[in-house]
Amino acid sequence: MIVTLIIVCEVGFWVLLAAGLTARYLLNMPRTGAALLLCEPLLEVLLLVVTAMDLKNGADPSWRHGLAAVYIGFTVGHGHRTVKWLDGHAAHRFGGAPPPRKPPRYGMARARHEGAIWLGTVVAAAVATALLLLATWYVGDAGDTDGLRQTIYAVWRAAGIHGLIALSYAIWPKKDPGGGSALPARDPQHVPDLLVRGPRKDEEQV
Repeated sequence: MIVTLIIVCEVGFWVLLAAGLTARYLLNMPRTGAALLLCEPLLEVLLLVVTAMDLKNGADPSWRHGLAAVYIGFTVGHGHRTVKWLDGHAAHRFGGAPPPRKPPRYGMARARHEGAIWLGTVVAAAVATALLLLATWYVGDAGDTDGLRQTIYAVWRAAGIHGLIALSYAIWPKKDPGGGSALPARDPQHVPDLLVRGPRKDEEQV
């Protein structure tokens, strides 16, 4: 049941997102679109309530409950960035707004961008950990909570791997293949006179 609800919440997330952007830009109903987008956190609240009720009814804590916590954490850590990215493209495509800026691809700007995404992963891991610890405390000695604790370790292991990947962009910044491989274009007025007028007569004699 928990896994099914997670799938329903994921589908509902994209349905609400599409409906909100459609109302906002195609139907010219910005308030309705904003209201639909604000309904998305209710899906996570629903999942949290159902998970808590499942544990209260005596269900043994398992990876399914851990997956629900991870899903909620991921939505908190990365959901806003996803919505903002899609909203920018919808505003450009249907609302006449300028195209959204593309993320940097090279240098320290790319490293800062990857670091910001990693911070979202840290937030996701922290939220998932808090929920899993609450579930462990809620269950207490009445059930086996090893699966929940293992999920906490797995979450922070994934966050650590993501952090190392993000750090690699700062240690070995990716270079722009066109940034310095060719000489910059020059203004014809700044070309040396010798290349423009040719040598003088006295220079030819030398």
